Amino acid sequence: MKAILMTQPGLPDLLELRDIEEPAITEPSQIKVRLRAAGINPVDTKIRRNGLFYPNPLPAVLGCDGAGEVVEIGGAVSRFNIGDSVWFCHGGLGGDQGNYAEYTVLDERWAAPMPQSLDFEHAAAAPLVLITAWGALYDRGRLQAGQTVLIHAAAGGVGHVAVQLAKLRDARVLATVGSAEKAELAKNWGADAAIDYRQEDFAQRVNELTDGQGADLVIDTVGPDVFRHSIDCTAHFGDLVTLLDPGNISLQEARMRNLRIGFELMLTPMLRNLHEARDHHVEILQQCGEWIDQGVLDIHVSQVLPLEKAAAAHALIETGHTTGKIVLKIS
Repeated sequence: MKAILMTQPGLPDLLELRDIEEPAITEPSQIKVRLRAAGINPVDTKIRRNGLFYPNPLPAVLGCDGAGEVVEIGGAVSRFNIGDSVWFCHGGLGGDQGNYAEYTVLDERWAAPMPQSLDFEHAAAAPLVLITAWGALYDRGRLQAGQTVLIHAAAGGVGHVAVQLAKLRDARVLATVGSAEKAELAKNWGADAAIDYRQEDFAQRVNELTDGQGADLVIDTVGPDVFRHSIDCTAHFGDLVTLLDPGNISLQEARMRNLRIGFELMLTPMLRNLHEARDHHVEILQQCGEWIDQGVLDIHVSQVLPLEKAAAAHALIETGHTTGKIVLKIS
């Protein structure tokens, strides 16, 4: 089968299209999937630059997000039949095979039925960002109806679904963006206010919009500088959740505000073999799939590229200026 291989850590052009052996079912609970699309996530580019999470030798197939058709099932499979369309977040970290390939094999437990209203490209774009946004907002952030949440990079992969999930919880959503175009997108997804961080101090603006109280919950998807500045606009006794390592910073003001600081790394259940937590991830996909089919949750795909253009997709993501998700189409 054709697959994109990471041959060594480094630049995007080290990703190569090659023919490799097709994976086979080895356990009775596994399904074999003909992949039709693979989502590209920032973690893919970080692994490509820095190396795998596991000590396994290269080359490796990257890509956590996939969608496709079940073409073979193990003897103990009960949830799926041949021909079913599935979506999932599995592999691509250097252990199990990733999804930049024509076929993959995974335990049926880690797949969910694909929303009927989505094509494969939009389905493949969604799992990691949906699980991440849900975890940051609902699980770590404890978002409640009527609260105010600040979502950074609201036009990005995680950000654009976080805005919508927050509105589904009846929250007031403030969003930071980097352009007028992105501000319009954020508002279309439900943001009550979009703050262009290039034009104004976002913390000052959030405090103005909340009468000096700050946001009850802040979701940082950007990094240390944004995390540090977000403390100044998080409400006393509020929650500040980050997807990244905030670095060595002073937490004196966070302590004074009695903030709860949370971390959301949705890869942990895969990396640590936390099966019950992974079951929760599949439940998230099932609920989000229902919302998608009901038309109340949208997945924004900004570009679809063929499998052989994986290096170009990585380069685009690393510009930091894309909206929504980029997807590889696997013919």
